[in-house]
Amino acid sequence: MADIFAWLFSFFTLIALIIIIIYQLMCLADLEFDYINPYDSASRINRVVFPEYIILAALFCFYIVTGHWIMALFCVPYIYYNVQLFRQRKHLVDVTEIFNMLSREKKQRLFKLFYLIFILFLSLFWLIYTSLDDHDD
Repeated sequence: MADIFAWLFSFFTLIALIIIIIYQLMCLADLEFDYINPYDSASRINRVVFPEYIILAALFCFYIVTGHWIMALFCVPYIYYNVQLFRQRKHLVDVTEIFNMLSREKKQRLFKLFYLIFILFLSLFWLIYTSLDDHDD
């Protein structure tokens, strides 16, 4: 039963990460369609970058602690990419360059979104598998 709660925690944590990425994409789309100024868009996106990194790191640690090694391995490329962005100081959106980097920023976040959806489906699969396996015992 504890394993089911672990997968539920993982599922809802991944949903929170997906919501953060979608929020960032909405800010970029609002900027692209000129609904918001560059300063507000950059500040809104930059405000949720660190929570995204912290939530992902916590999820990775949670997978390690609970012994879900394969799911932890699936988190490693995402974490590595975020660490590389942080080390190159490209993790925050620059207000002065946001229009020049708009396409790149959108593609980056779309890739993150699809990767998180992939991990979400794996988590959902393991949640269902675990619940059916617990039900048989």
